[in-house]
Amino acid sequence: MRGWLACGWMILSFLSPAAWAGELEESIERDYAERLGALFEHFHRNPELSYLETMTAARLAEELRAYGIEVTEGVGGTGVVGMLRNGDGPLVLVRADMDGLPVKEDSGLPYASAATQIDRTGRQVPVMHACGHDVHITAMAGTARQLSERSDRWSGTVMFVGQPAEERIGGAKAMLADGLYERFGVPDFALAFHVSAGEPAGKLAVPDGPIASSSDSVDIIVRGVGAHGASPHKGKDPIYIASQIVVALQGLISREISPLRPGVVTVGSFHAGFKHNIIPDEARLQLTVRSNDTETRAQLLAGIERIARGVGLAAGLREDMLPLVEPTGESTPVTVNDIELAARIRSALVRELGEDAFYEETYDGMGAEDFAYFVQTEHRVPGCYFTVGGTSQSDLDAAEAGGPPVPSHHSPLFKIEPHASVTSGVRAMTLAVLELLGK
Repeated sequence: MRGWLACGWMILSFLSPAAWAGELEESIERDYAERLGALFEHFHRNPELSYLETMTAARLAEELRAYGIEVTEGVGGTGVVGMLRNGDGPLVLVRADMDGLPVKEDSGLPYASAATQIDRTGRQVPVMHACGHDVHITAMAGTARQLSERSDRWSGTVMFVGQPAEERIGGAKAMLADGLYERFGVPDFALAFHVSAGEPAGKLAVPDGPIASSSDSVDIIVRGVGAHGASPHKGKDPIYIASQIVVALQGLISREISPLRPGVVTVGSFHAGFKHNIIPDEARLQLTVRSNDTETRAQLLAGIERIARGVGLAAGLREDMLPLVEPTGESTPVTVNDIELAARIRSALVRELGEDAFYEETYDGMGAEDFAYFVQTEHRVPGCYFTVGGTSQSDLDAAEAGGPPVPSHHSPLFKIEPHASVTSGVRAMTLAVLELLGK
């Protein structure tokens, strides 16, 4: 069967661009009806947490092997690398992240996740694909098929990377530390995409320049002296000190960073004490820190340290009891698209799909993405990270008319219109690779 298909593609290579684009569209739609739709639902029903994506990785590896791709599992933990070789030419990395989130799904979908999993701290938690990674890995399987069956149209090598732990912004680093580029080669280009809730399903955006913020997770341990709640003067209240730190940290953004340079310092967790009338001896804060340039990032991180120590000194703590500021290791730099590569990819997609295939992308947050590590190593790989809209037009229209708002990423209500999102992701990624490796 596949030999016949290969011959078919050789004949189709002589079709006009319009006819070839129509044939590609038909092939992707057929693959979705026969395989990709069910594969998406399988991934959505069976999400796994960061660093624990064993079943997901095995299924993705199985899908890639079905098209003659040389697959290596266990790279950087649960990472999957598939090498599709087709003669001389550049090496293109195509990445899809695999992990879900510790969220209990409440989307109402017939294929909603009811999965739970023991996390790395030993807790049993609900798990959901609340950020669309199920779209990404399904589209990778579809892209692998389209490229493997069009070998007459391109020359070079495609490195398919199924990446763990994007939600913990550690999987890319783990794969690189496990010798990804030493073992499989340094890419000439790197590509990835993310499905986007709140944007029209199937529409594309290829931004240039920064496309995701830096992210640093920071813990602050505030130590005090425990006492009776009725005798606060006999202790040092870490809750009071930590509360002052929370408020003071916002001055970093409002009074120390230029209003033209974005930055975020959010305290996402504040834990202290066990009883109404006991002043505890410790409080713990967990922060996420975001910026869009290295200078702001360094200024924010240094400012957090300075403010924590300064508030501790003002509260009369001894030097050896001052708050401890501890980066957790979960961090990523700003993700920046290579301007020339992004322009080249967008031009190719416009040529094949038309301007109507695009939406105008706007940013209203500072999401982070560890794809940055694949392109910002010492090798400086040119990268292009694009987006695919994931929300049906009917849901967008209803929200615009005052109905239910479109659920955000990481929400238990999050849902994606899979057909348009997956097929558009396959189409765009296939065309992007062919642009870089096409004969």
